[in-house]
Amino acid sequence: MLSSELKAFHMVARLGSITLAAKKLGLSQPTVTTQIRNLESHYGVELFYRGGRRLALSEDGARLLPMVRTLLQQEADIEFFLRNSGLGQGTLRVAATAPYYILDLVKIFRERLPQVEVSVEIGNSQQVLELLEDYRVDVAASSQLLDDNRLVRRILGTDPLVVAVHRSHPLASRESVPLAALAGHCLLMREQGSTTRKLTEQMLADAGVKAGALLEIGSRESIREAVLRNIGISIIARHEVPHNPELRVLALEGAPVMHEYLYCLKERRQARLPAAFLGVAQEISAIGS
Repeated sequence: MLSSELKAFHMVARLGSITLAAKKLGLSQPTVTTQIRNLESHYGVELFYRGGRRLALSEDGARLLPMVRTLLQQEADIEFFLRNSGLGQGTLRVAATAPYYILDLVKIFRERLPQVEVSVEIGNSQQVLELLEDYRVDVAASSQLLDDNRLVRRILGTDPLVVAVHRSHPLASRESVPLAALAGHCLLMREQGSTTRKLTEQMLADAGVKAGALLEIGSRESIREAVLRNIGISIIARHEVPHNPELRVLALEGAPVMHEYLYCLKERRQARLPAAFLGVAQEISAIGS
């Protein structure tokens, strides 16, 4: 009971919001509110100052937070140890921004260690890296370049950014387009936290190009479906565009090349399953180079 309440406290303290904490924890907002209130009322403490849109830690809350962080890390370390114990068994948890590179690694990894269970969670770059930092996955593949002394990094592959359009779109007859050609067209983009969206917005801003209406869609699969329905166009990694006669792929002049990276916490890179997975990534990278 106390464990769930402390996890709720930690997430609210980290995000400053009951609503955001509930979303991260996969709980309802009233449940998180009740957990925090129960913790405060049971021990007679005030952990947050309520005022405005963001909760602020009280003095007691600020003293409690590092202890809770240590406790949650110890819990994660125990769970990680148990999952990695035993010969040829265990569970590897993977997070990735897209299936294209990571599933090749999973296939080889499973062929070598068929008794190991593997779970793969898909999200945007920000989400998968948060999962790694919160010890909720063991390795994470992301297109976001992160220089962090706590992490080891491997390059999985590279992918150019292209423009995906419907075959009946006015741009469909062209092989390549400058960024200026996108002015005025409805642009389909992922949610905030996506590396592709960040690069797209930066390119448009640097070039002084104003696209038409922005339509935000929360998954690459939904964006592809929207392009197939000629709702708009999208700047997207080449590997993410499926082979479909209704789609046209245009080279985007001056577009940067995206890299896909594999991350693991340094403290866990020598553990049996993460080390084996990193080894597979290293082998594939060496073959491709």
